[in-house]
Amino acid sequence: MAGNGQSEAPTGDAPRVLRRGPDHLHRDPPPDHPGNLDDPARPIAPRAIDYLGASLRPWHHHRRGQLLYADSGVMQVGTAAGTWVVAPEQAVWVPPGVEHQVGHRSGVALRTLYIDAQVARELPDECCVVAVPPLLRQLILRAVEIGLDYRPDSAEARIMAVILDELRALKPEPLHLPHPRDARLLKIAEALIADPADGRALADWAKAAGASERTLARLFVKETGMTFGAWRERLRLTAAVARLAEGQPVTAVAFDLGYQSPSAFIAMFRRSLGDTPGRYVRRTSAASS
Repeated sequence: MAGNGQSEAPTGDAPRVLRRGPDHLHRDPPPDHPGNLDDPARPIAPRAIDYLGASLRPWHHHRRGQLLYADSGVMQVGTAAGTWVVAPEQAVWVPPGVEHQVGHRSGVALRTLYIDAQVARELPDECCVVAVPPLLRQLILRAVEIGLDYRPDSAEARIMAVILDELRALKPEPLHLPHPRDARLLKIAEALIADPADGRALADWAKAAGASERTLARLFVKETGMTFGAWRERLRLTAAVARLAEGQPVTAVAFDLGYQSPSAFIAMFRRSLGDTPGRYVRRTSAASS
């Protein structure tokens, strides 16, 4: 959709899941970027960019915290700790100074709020996906219209204060895919990210990794906070959200992700997100219309 702010053309295919490799590129925005604004009198610095196709920005960080909201499209935000998938009725919170990367496989109408570092102390100290209710969506869009040109004692500043109140009340959503650090687990994770339909049991992976199944199971819980089965289900969920948002049919997504039947996929989706895939797509489409 068209929006206030800049437009950027496609830059190539973005990966389905982002991961910070040892050879990653880091490129910080310039000092005059809104994310680096040093002005406590303007606690929120809004910015709007419409990306016309797939894109993957280099790793970077901001002095301010960042709320990334896509008014249309699905994006993925990666940090050293994991990957978050963000649908149109959601946003991802990135605390100040956290190195991250943003990618998407199709066009995205990105609406970003950069939050002053002092104010950000009242918000989560870790990245998380949060639901964006209708009121907050309208406030974000209004903030983008206001831009940076507002005085501390103005009506526009009061709108920014209401936004901060709304942000303090938000609850995290279960669309975070944590990344393991152990080399053996990382090899398994990368293989599953490349092919989420791979249904091999952990015992089979253990043989290939030269470790016992018990060792890998213990390490998965230690490093991701999830069992191997729960981690693979979360991977499939994040992949499903992105594919459904692109308009792929539920049945095709189910089989592509390794489910034996659409009903098994729908049951997993509803258990995780509280809705069926079809209703979820309709709800997210309505949120961006």
